[in-house]
Amino acid sequence: MKLAASAYPATWHTSWDAYTDKIMHWVADAAERGADLCVFPEYAGLEVVSIAGEDIAKDREGSLQFAADHIDVIAEIHQAAAQKFNITVLSGSLPAKLGTDYVNRAGLFCPNGQFAWQDKQIMTRFEREEWIVAGGNPLQVFETSLGRIGVLICYDSEFPLLGHALRDVDILLVPSCTEAVSGYWRVRIGAMARALENQCVCVMSSLLSDDPRFYGIDEATGAGGIFGPPDLGFPDDGVLAVGEMGKAGWTVAEIAKNQIENVRKNGVVLNRTHWSDQKTRCEPATRVAL
Repeated sequence: MKLAASAYPATWHTSWDAYTDKIMHWVADAAERGADLCVFPEYAGLEVVSIAGEDIAKDREGSLQFAADHIDVIAEIHQAAAQKFNITVLSGSLPAKLGTDYVNRAGLFCPNGQFAWQDKQIMTRFEREEWIVAGGNPLQVFETSLGRIGVLICYDSEFPLLGHALRDVDILLVPSCTEAVSGYWRVRIGAMARALENQCVCVMSSLLSDDPRFYGIDEATGAGGIFGPPDLGFPDDGVLAVGEMGKAGWTVAEIAKNQIENVRKNGVVLNRTHWSDQKTRCEPATRVAL
């Protein structure tokens, strides 16, 4: 199968038709490249707040509310794209309402018309302290025609126990939004570490933005990347493909369907199998005076 990771630019829209055309164009481009799965970045869905005008787009509560109020419209657009181009799509995440809280939610849309939401688990300081966005519903493993898929949204990828909760997935999707290169590398290192530990493939997407009219996504950089364990059947550095920093477009890599099963069974190391060996070794370390 072919996997596509986006470096996706947030752009200003004056209508829903314009936004729909953009999503359709991007998904069509991924499909034309032969992709079976394409991944949009964290908070890419927030670009729709531009449709409400600049006063809403630059306002914290106004932008959160507008995005959450239109999540069903965004879902319909991505579902239509997945079915039209026969490709599985992870939509760009956006704020959604869960009870009285705002959460950060992405949708996995399949060509057969089925879809499901995945919420972010652990909030960054900006989300906690300024946006007031909370952790949402728990992690899930999605059984699809491409295999088992899981989603760790941005900061979630930096936590090994969240990755271990998705140890049974074949493909781990990591949509990200980072304002600085250092943030990109934190998420990329997390994604590569999770690929090593779980002996799976991680698909990382990045948001691009330099538009001060947006609140929260006014500045973002990164690149698309697809990573595996540096072991049997994979590149020595674990990098299947990586895009150019800050350059918009798709980064595509191809993997064999048995590649993950093979490395989990026959790899030089078996990190996933040996995970439980840590349990007897994780007591507080003995202090030794020298």
